[in-house]
Amino acid sequence: MGTTEDIYFDEQKLRMDNARLKEELDRVSSIAAKYIGRPISQLPPIHPVSVTSLELSMGSFGAQGMPGPSLDLDLLPGTSSSLPTLPLQPSGISDMEKSLMAEFSANAMDELIRLLQAGEPLWMRSPVDGRDVLNLESYERMFHRTDHLKNPDARIEASRDSGVVIMNGETLVDMFMDPNKWVELFPTLVLKARIIDILASGVVGNRSGSLQLMYEELQVLSPLVSTREFYFLRYCQQLEQGLWVISDVSFDSRQNQFSSPHSRRLPSGCLIQDMPNGYSKITWVEHVEVEEKTPSHRLYRELVNSGMAFGAERWLATLQRMCERFACLMVTGTSTRDLGGVIPSPDGRRSMMKLSQRMINNFCASISASNGHRWTTLSGLNDVGVRVTVHKSTDPGQPNGVVLSAATSIWLPVSSQNVFNFFRDERSRPQWDVLSNGNSVQEVAHIANGSHPGNSISVLRAFNASHNMLILQESCTDSSGSSLVVYASVDLPAINIAMSGEDPSYIPLLPSGFAILPDGRPDQGAAGASTSSTVSRSGGSLVTVAFQILVSSLPNAKLNLESVNTVNNLISTTVQQIKAALNCSGS
Repeated sequence: MGTTEDIYFDEQKLRMDNARLKEELDRVSSIAAKYIGRPISQLPPIHPVSVTSLELSMGSFGAQGMPGPSLDLDLLPGTSSSLPTLPLQPSGISDMEKSLMAEFSANAMDELIRLLQAGEPLWMRSPVDGRDVLNLESYERMFHRTDHLKNPDARIEASRDSGVVIMNGETLVDMFMDPNKWVELFPTLVLKARIIDILASGVVGNRSGSLQLMYEELQVLSPLVSTREFYFLRYCQQLEQGLWVISDVSFDSRQNQFSSPHSRRLPSGCLIQDMPNGYSKITWVEHVEVEEKTPSHRLYRELVNSGMAFGAERWLATLQRMCERFACLMVTGTSTRDLGGVIPSPDGRRSMMKLSQRMINNFCASISASNGHRWTTLSGLNDVGVRVTVHKSTDPGQPNGVVLSAATSIWLPVSSQNVFNFFRDERSRPQWDVLSNGNSVQEVAHIANGSHPGNSISVLRAFNASHNMLILQESCTDSSGSSLVVYASVDLPAINIAMSGEDPSYIPLLPSGFAILPDGRPDQGAAGASTSSTVSRSGGSLVTVAFQILVSSLPNAKLNLESVNTVNNLISTTVQQIKAALNCSGS
């Protein structure tokens, strides 16, 4: 009898849960129909995206009548054993507060949908660079916000952008809701992310209705810019077949245990709409209130204060580039831009791409101004100085011992695209690589991983080095002007392991390189541009130069003054040679 009753009550509970979920879905769908309509004709215009060069390098992907790229999530780095999914610890959130969070998230999604759909006067076209920026007066009148950060110096940043990415909506939703994949998707922006509590798991087999409390730390790739920490509720709803909305909003709990005193997410997020051949159309809204923990350094002040450092344009441009990279990861053939014969199989190509992605992730995490890094400033070079920090490395993918990280940031009166082209070209490497002693390098393997010719992975051989030592290098750039050139020394046996398709997780890497950003002064002629891909910048660039050096293979070794002086001289000489090569020694 007891068993029969249990089954009965379980069935009743399931019916009630399903009815509640259906009621919530109907409510959000009715809001979507009211504000968006079907078809979605009033969203900001999407600038046509040229995918010809990418599709040429991807063989059958995008061909007429062929299915679009369907990603095998087991092959994505976010699912690797190097990023274990830890069990959730009890959050201590009461049922009443969870109910308030659910209602708060639903209201935030309502607001986000209106922000995604609205035009003027709520959104205005920036007269400087053509970006969509929020009219704060119109916003306050429409939404009647009264809760602000207490500090009067707190600043609102709000922006919107639209574009097309080469990934289907279902895969994007899965990656957005998984914190490990979220970090992998945005390595230059997201330093850390984790789920604090899952408040609703959504429909079985579908992320729709999923609500989770999350934490993330965002970064600009320079030790001169403070990171931003957010606690927020992430809510996902599938409005109809092939159409999703994901909203983020900060929630001030009664105990303030899940809120940051310096930063708050106002209703933000994105609309994801499936398109033919595995593409998706994305409309992205970033809306935050921030108070800088420490004032931004003068070099980065304009970039940060303009909202460009963390704005919608940057998020969408990063997403477009990373989706291209993941699509290239799944290609079974070789590109016409790859060096044939060196990497023998698709498995070898994927293994090399995974190894290089780990190198990029390590580099990005090593140069942020996170609280986890205690930077010490060395005098010299310029008013910025060289920043150094030390950590003990025990990860299987890094050399064991004490690692010294050193970085500095400089301004160059050269466009970010020209600086990127200078660093990625192996022919110009002797002009800046102090350790090459002026000797040239030869590219012995090349993997194209995006439509831009600069988005690639190279294996380089230095003519002055041992035949057993090679350089793994990845260069990447996106439409926002954000670029990376990152490299690490790898011995020949390790490269052979990766090229043969074996697991590269245990190959030790200690990357160095350059993070390049536009300086925040856009070309005055770009006004009226409709999307991020059309905004051109002719100003200068901000370059972070960073090195990592294994000081000792002993985990308890102490840092000595000689090592500090060595890395200080290395960075100072590198900066001098860069400025000389780019004819800007006086800057």
